Amino acid sequence: MKTLPFALIIAVILISLAFYIAKIRSKLPRKKVILLLGPPGSGKGTQAITLAKDLKIPHISTGDLFRQHIRTSTTLGQEVKALIADGKLVPDEIVMKMLFERLTEKDCENGYLLDGFPRTIPQAEALTSFLDGKSEIVAINLDVSDEIITKRIEGRLTCRECGNVQNKYFFPPKVESTCDECGGELVQRPDDSLDAVQERLKAYHTQSKPLLDFYTSKNTLKAVNGEMKTEEVYAALQSAYKEAL
Repeated sequence: MKTLPFALIIAVILISLAFYIAKIRSKLPRKKVILLLGPPGSGKGTQAITLAKDLKIPHISTGDLFRQHIRTSTTLGQEVKALIADGKLVPDEIVMKMLFERLTEKDCENGYLLDGFPRTIPQAEALTSFLDGKSEIVAINLDVSDEIITKRIEGRLTCRECGNVQNKYFFPPKVESTCDECGGELVQRPDDSLDAVQERLKAYHTQSKPLLDFYTSKNTLKAVNGEMKTEEVYAALQSAYKEAL
């Protein structure tokens, strides 16, 4: 009886091993990637920090990445700094290069929470391609009406002296234009003006509807009422995440 060539035996063993590894991997839990979506002023930044801390996963925001790269004067950081100085948007190519580089770091092995990304369909598709089916996406959208968002942002007043933030609608100063904490002058930042808020909301809605439709079509989108009290919103976020497990 003829014996099989040694190379063929090795090939059979390797193929069997590959099937075994694939079978084991299929039974392992895929890491969770949480996407916290919502309009500007929805409070997603605050909620994201708390949720990521409780889940013991990193909270990653593109804004923080920009600042970190600018502060450390990386090549990408210098490009971003120049674009921002010229009042230009940072192109997807730079955003994704910066982000995907961060997502390969060791602390992201068990999952992570993305705050402020993706914002567009091309970004969402690039993220899906990057994950390559090895992670499970949980997209949670904070629903807040334009009326509430406008009051939250346009009503924001910041103290020139101590940086304390109040709101003329929800947390008005005891004395008009005067900080409750230090007595300094409360002012409205230029980018919090009514016109600026309306422009930001217009841009958000143009981008967000296709994005929400994208994740709805993949059955990965959860909605949370972002108009409740902070602790109530957080409880709802936790419930939405657990439902997706």
